[in-house]
Amino acid sequence: MTLERRLWLIRHAPVLGPPGMLPDLDAPADVGDIGAVSRLRAQLPADRAAITSSARRAQETALALGLQPRVEPAFDEQDFGQWTGRTHDEVRQVFAAAHDDFWCAPARERPPGGESFADQIARVRGAIDALPQGDLVIVAHAGTIRAALAIALGIAAETALGFVIDPWSSTRLDRLEGGWRIVWVNRL
Repeated sequence: MTLERRLWLIRHAPVLGPPGMLPDLDAPADVGDIGAVSRLRAQLPADRAAITSSARRAQETALALGLQPRVEPAFDEQDFGQWTGRTHDEVRQVFAAAHDDFWCAPARERPPGGESFADQIARVRGAIDALPQGDLVIVAHAGTIRAALAIALGIAAETALGFVIDPWSSTRLDRLEGGWRIVWVNRL
């Protein structure tokens, strides 16, 4: 099998702001963990292209890692629509029925004005298919990385939601002619 590309998927640094918030694209990151920055820099290939989502927190993380990324909105986190910028408790109070419906089937249901996780997988699939060959570092989100794992493993969206993807973690996927190789997931 011929190696087409190697993807280093990095989850952004922790989001600054209230706990339990569904952050918007402008939410900043706490990039002050020098140990995490050093550890991740050591894992990344020297000759690589870099991509980041359009979220501020992903771009700040990429810059802290010394990357010069291009922005690709297709790697954004799942769009939570009217829930964005609110805490989970507020969503539960204001959108009671929609909240309950969503959490009964989180891979398929859409928040009001948003997208489902299955929609996100389709968006990420198109972006991955359009990537050039070679080594690529993608700084993105837990949902984006779960979507990439669903694509690489050929698993259901519901199953992919079971992956833990921590801030500052890396996941490595190799695209081979005819398939994928999972090198590691959620490495800290």
